[in-house]
Amino acid sequence: MPERDLTPLYPFSAVVGLADLRLALLLNAVSPAIGGVLVRGEKGTAKSTVVRALAGLLPRVDVVAGCRFGCDPASPYGACPDGPHEAGQDAVVRRAKLVELPVGATEDRLVGALDLERALTAGQAAYSPGLLAGAHRGVLYVDEVNLLHDHLVDLLLDAAAMGEAYVERDGVSVRHAARFLLVGTMNPEEGELRPQLLDRFGLAVQVRAPREPAERVEVVRRRLAYEADPAGFAARWADADAELAERIDTARRRLPAVTLPDAELTRIAHVCATFEVDGLRADLVVARAALALAAWHGRDRVTAQDVRDAARLALPHRRRRDPFDAPDLDEQSLEDALNSAPPPADPGGGGSRADGDPGEQDSSGASGARDRETRGDGGRDTGPDGDLDGDGDLDGDGPDGSGPDDGPDDDGPGPGGPGGAAPGGDGAPPRPVAHGETQQQRDRADEGRYATAGQQHAEAATPRRARLFAVAGVGEGAAGRRSPAYTRMGRTVGARAPGGALAALHLAATVRAAARQQHARGRVPGGPLRLVAADLREPVRQGRESNLVLFCVDASGSMAARRRMGAVKGAVLSLLLDAYQRRDKVGLVTFRGSDAELALPPTSSVEAGAARLRELPTGGRTPLAAGLRRAAHTLRVERLRDPYRRALLVVVTDGRATAGTDPVGEAMRIADGLAAGGVSAVVVDCESGVVRLGLAARLAARLGAEHVPLAEVTAQGLAGVARRDRRRAA
Repeated sequence: MPERDLTPLYPFSAVVGLADLRLALLLNAVSPAIGGVLVRGEKGTAKSTVVRALAGLLPRVDVVAGCRFGCDPASPYGACPDGPHEAGQDAVVRRAKLVELPVGATEDRLVGALDLERALTAGQAAYSPGLLAGAHRGVLYVDEVNLLHDHLVDLLLDAAAMGEAYVERDGVSVRHAARFLLVGTMNPEEGELRPQLLDRFGLAVQVRAPREPAERVEVVRRRLAYEADPAGFAARWADADAELAERIDTARRRLPAVTLPDAELTRIAHVCATFEVDGLRADLVVARAALALAAWHGRDRVTAQDVRDAARLALPHRRRRDPFDAPDLDEQSLEDALNSAPPPADPGGGGSRADGDPGEQDSSGASGARDRETRGDGGRDTGPDGDLDGDGDLDGDGPDGSGPDDGPDDDGPGPGGPGGAAPGGDGAPPRPVAHGETQQQRDRADEGRYATAGQQHAEAATPRRARLFAVAGVGEGAAGRRSPAYTRMGRTVGARAPGGALAALHLAATVRAAARQQHARGRVPGGPLRLVAADLREPVRQGRESNLVLFCVDASGSMAARRRMGAVKGAVLSLLLDAYQRRDKVGLVTFRGSDAELALPPTSSVEAGAARLRELPTGGRTPLAAGLRRAAHTLRVERLRDPYRRALLVVVTDGRATAGTDPVGEAMRIADGLAAGGVSAVVVDCESGVVRLGLAARLAARLGAEHVPLAEVTAQGLAGVARRDRRRAA
């Protein structure tokens, strides 16, 4: 019987705009070897709607009757767990499946698993296929792929690249075919994928909502019509969808005969080399996409325009060099690289076909007349540029640790006169020091001077490799790379009875548990070991977890007055880079003037944290107590939302509280409350100069936190301090 959908999918042809996304999906439907599509875009841009609609366009497939792995009867997979399949076996025709992988899926759900309990107690090798088996010869859709655990993404992309899925567990090996069109969607505000994972997606598209009112009106009009009558709306677009489906099928049949001329292959290599992409995967993807484009447009050879369009979709996400950079591609640079491509080494040589056979060369490289896809607005973001001084220095000292902290600075006589910086260096005029003035009076005067001078913006120093700061104890949070935790991955530290289905077996512990009961079970000496379900033990593994790293940053005038804010921003950027690499969530609390604000609510997007930090103004008094109070409130709220994710509070300040009637005392009392609540903390001491009050060290003691001078936040800073100490000792 024909398959029926209770609610018809939104028609692919009815989607308004998003031309790049639709083209990328159609090209992968023509040639799944391209490697899938990564869709990056803001929320509410119909990413999921378009992907789900694509499944309805894919040609129907013949599958072996009764095969849970969707084997093709014309060429069944030789190692299929449901095989071997004989020639001429009964087949059924079905639609290509759209399988969705939820963010919370486990490894067993993705690749399938053996039922170890049945295998050990009943002797039955029962294997349950996972989502990869269901997606074979169809579409595997991963929404919010950037939130998926790293080991699952690795398994997913390995299967997509090899066309096979493997289950290796407890001495048993199972494999099956897993060839599918992989589509991942993500909102960059919630965190980026690692660059090496970005590279595994064939094409990437940036989407955003249309800005033209007429286009937005049409989107809403069609959506309302679909919701009012899904079947009627789908019927009105059925012919257009059928035409697209037929075009996909025709392009698939034409693809093996399409020729890639040597001139265009040279152009592809030149463009990829010009943009300095890593490896050769980019070259292969651009070539495959260009071949699919030619087949889609009904041509037998690839043109320069095909290469141009393929490169525009295949290269942006491969140019990401810094974790704080957004994937982007300058179209003028692409045009220049395409036009400057050298001629092929052998002008008289042959071309390459989609299936690898030699073909006829098109030496002209000219693009023929064809239907042009309307190019949508990519909505590109530009990543912030760091301050690259290249001296390995973080806090304004020299590369050997020497500098302003080795002698007088803004706290004493210096180039700008007593107690002040040079005129014009910080946006405020120098101020003479009054006779008998206390340090606290100087702090208040400096902060007031910077408040009247207006908000200051300091350029961040270059981020460096940061020291590892970890939460004490062993947690049970989401897998990551920061603090010790009990996880599904890691080294085995013990065994326990399973609380549910047995996912992994600790063989030695299972045998020990069963050995004590063998006499009672009537085991004959020399006979087989008698096992029951109660004997089974699973391993307890200890690995690493990700944490919430909440930064509480002093942005008051005292920080700007001593020209420390650039170094402070560089230090926090270094810690943000470390949080990115360790899969942490991050948040940012800033305090200045009379209050504190949550500048960045806890998020997985360290890019957002870096952007907020770079734009952070300074000036005004130092409401340290307000900053700690806002941090404490943020941690309480986040603990309710995500109770298993432990927090690390990083307070970046010189400790010189000046706002309120008892600023230091109030800050210390709040610190006592945080310590009593078990909050793990680090205090980064930004105090510098000859006269030091040690208030940040006192704050660290009350918090029960590690006290770290600003210069020692990074490994480079520690090395500089060691060199300085050795020089002074000599």
